[in-house]
Amino acid sequence: MKPKILVARALFPEVLERLQHTFEVESNQLDESWTAAQLIAKLQGKWGIYTMAGERIDAALLAACPQLKICANMAVGYNNFDLSAMSTAGVLGTNTPDVLTETTADFGFALLMATARRISESERFLRSGQWKKWRYDMFAGADIHGSTLAILGMGRIGQGIARRAALGFGMKVVYHNRSRLDAATEAQCQARYVGKEELLQSADHLVLVLPYSAASHHAIGGAELALMKPTATLVNIARGGIVDDVALAAALAAGKLAAAGLDVFEGEPEVHPDLLALRNVVLTPHIASASVPTRRAMADLAADNLIAFWTQGRALNALNAPA
Repeated sequence: MKPKILVARALFPEVLERLQHTFEVESNQLDESWTAAQLIAKLQGKWGIYTMAGERIDAALLAACPQLKICANMAVGYNNFDLSAMSTAGVLGTNTPDVLTETTADFGFALLMATARRISESERFLRSGQWKKWRYDMFAGADIHGSTLAILGMGRIGQGIARRAALGFGMKVVYHNRSRLDAATEAQCQARYVGKEELLQSADHLVLVLPYSAASHHAIGGAELALMKPTATLVNIARGGIVDDVALAAALAAGKLAAAGLDVFEGEPEVHPDLLALRNVVLTPHIASASVPTRRAMADLAADNLIAFWTQGRALNALNAPA
């Protein structure tokens, strides 16, 4: 008898078909948003769940779903998983690292350029019929080439952004991380390690690529923003909650920061109204990994984790060790 799994959100039909060869699949191709209680109800009798980083797996859910053995996230981040509770309950968590690194680094750089060069703001100006003449200072923004790029969080994606910056745009790259990179990787990225305060003070452009955790919650708040140049830009492609969105909106409105590019938000898909009201913010709906080849690779890897755990007893990208 095939084990039963739940696919919690809409998924590529071809990946669903792959899963159906191994599992009895209940899927959510209508892409409905379920409450915690509805998710628990859907998980009754299920051996596994295929999640999209929005479904919270915590102690309360695990206690109500005793047959659950694996939660496979189609995402590199996993702050929707309470890994400690999952380990205690004997439930494995997996994610999809590596396959989205270069695509996300591409997007981070695209968002940086759109923010610095005021692309969204100028497009809205043009589309609304306000462009009547050219002016010497019309939408003059900040240069990318030759400027200082500060990266907070220097994992695979941060390193990809650093390489693009140093090799493609001649930027000076500084970074801060929980642990310093080895000398060879620093040389490859042409990046210099600095303390967090120096990172913020020296940044012409700050890109956030650190994982979300209780320790990184509001890693960028009012005090950190006050250290930055008023001409600087900030880009967040990491996770909502790393930035205090209220403090960021206040800094942008007061001219204490030039602009921001945000792909992630606290409480998303809701976006704080103070951010929506600002002209100097580029806003995108959590699409940093959204190229067709990359999203398909992520989907396949999440499926591979489920299939390998059932057929071989070992997932490809285990996050924890179930008791």
